[in-house]
Amino acid sequence: MTWQGVPVVVTGGMGFIGSNLVRRLAGLGARVTVIDRMLAQYGANPFNLAELVPPVQLIEADIGAEAVVAPALGEAAFVFNLAGQTSHMDSMQQPLEDLRLNQEANLRFLETLRRTNPAARVIFSSTRQFYGPPQYLPVDEKHPIAPPDINGIHKYAAEAYHMLFARVYGQRITALRLTNVFGPRMRIRDAKQTFLGIWIRHAIQDTRFEVWGGEQKRDFTYVEDMVDAFLAAALSETTIGRVYNIGGCPPVSLLELAELLVRIAGSGAYDRREFPAERKKIDIGDYVADDSAFRAVTGWRPRHSLDEGLAETLAFYRAHAAHYL
Repeated sequence: MTWQGVPVVVTGGMGFIGSNLVRRLAGLGARVTVIDRMLAQYGANPFNLAELVPPVQLIEADIGAEAVVAPALGEAAFVFNLAGQTSHMDSMQQPLEDLRLNQEANLRFLETLRRTNPAARVIFSSTRQFYGPPQYLPVDEKHPIAPPDINGIHKYAAEAYHMLFARVYGQRITALRLTNVFGPRMRIRDAKQTFLGIWIRHAIQDTRFEVWGGEQKRDFTYVEDMVDAFLAAALSETTIGRVYNIGGCPPVSLLELAELLVRIAGSGAYDRREFPAERKKIDIGDYVADDSAFRAVTGWRPRHSLDEGLAETLAFYRAHAAHYL
């Protein structure tokens, strides 16, 4: 398929993963509209789409604002829904705000889409977070759901809404459960989006960061590989009405990751600390995704090793840190 001239909507397109997806789609010739509330605290950054040629249309609005977003949704052939709040601690401190951003907004969005364009191909960005502490590894899609925090509950509800609309209304929806995605354009000023972001900040500033615990094993997906997965899902009819895990690089312990980051950066250092009590309560421990189902149905494979992804990420922030700090 050619993306040339195809109308596409990306919600959350000013954020980390969304902006990388937008840039790829625009480069392929798609006619992209971004819907984003531009909440800087959750990763929206105008620089993420700066100097993009051709420029994309931006609708600065909540995805649940039907009157504002309906015209763009009504003509979209593909909709990538990546809008949402990702901070686990923020969700525990402001649960009703997380409810509004991650659950209510998505239900309003789906209702708008059902009324205006039920035939659109929709890919929803979900999360592995709501599996909770794994009962077995690697975690496949049949693993029990046990959200460890408010954010996980709301994210699972949002995914369930998408799958309900696919099952009951016949909408062409796929959900991808993401693991730890990293790369250029992620938030690095703090840990609201991912702990690896603030580690990278310290690495490029040649300062020290903290590793809590350290034995936990995690897998990581470089953002360009994640973009590949979104596009592969969108172009596969077989994935409609299904949910899939997306993994990536082979798992490493957090200590191994810290050592690798410092070695590749040639700067920065880390201190090992006990897990803060409030964080320990919602930490999931080890996590490794079993994404064999998605690989089998789409042929997707990650193209970047963890080393390559970290090197490209560090190079990006060394060139553009001022826009992210």
